[in-house]
Amino acid sequence: MRMNTIAVTTIVFLALSGAAVGQGAVPGADDGSRKAYRVAGPFGAVVGGATGAVVGGPFGAIIGGAVGLLGVDQRPRFLEYASRSHHDSYTYDRQLDVGAVLPDDGVTYYDIPPEYNVPLYKYAIVNGRTVLVDPRNHRVMQIID
Repeated sequence: MRMNTIAVTTIVFLALSGAAVGQGAVPGADDGSRKAYRVAGPFGAVVGGATGAVVGGPFGAIIGGAVGLLGVDQRPRFLEYASRSHHDSYTYDRQLDVGAVLPDDGVTYYDIPPEYNVPLYKYAIVNGRTVLVDPRNHRVMQIID
């Protein structure tokens, strides 16, 4: 019975970690596995790894969003770049936060130079602030201050 539990848990762990690699699940799985191994040995490592993957996915995404796409050292340079462009600001009538979805019409999205290493995103000026946006869904990914 215990071998079946280990096999099933291993399969679940592999499925979860493979599906959520880009969402922080792998670090969560690794951390959960290490902590559980200390407490419950190899079986605990398998269960802890699967749990860590599930928890690590959402929290990894939140932490990734908080850290941002542009690093702290890139932000001042990017703000200077965006301000030199003298783009008009779009007036957004809602709270401007990371995760906000901008309207389909009225917002102008601009390319980000390749040196900033965020090829999937664009930037916009919204309420006088420079924001990085996912152009596929118009979701604000980072506010550059």
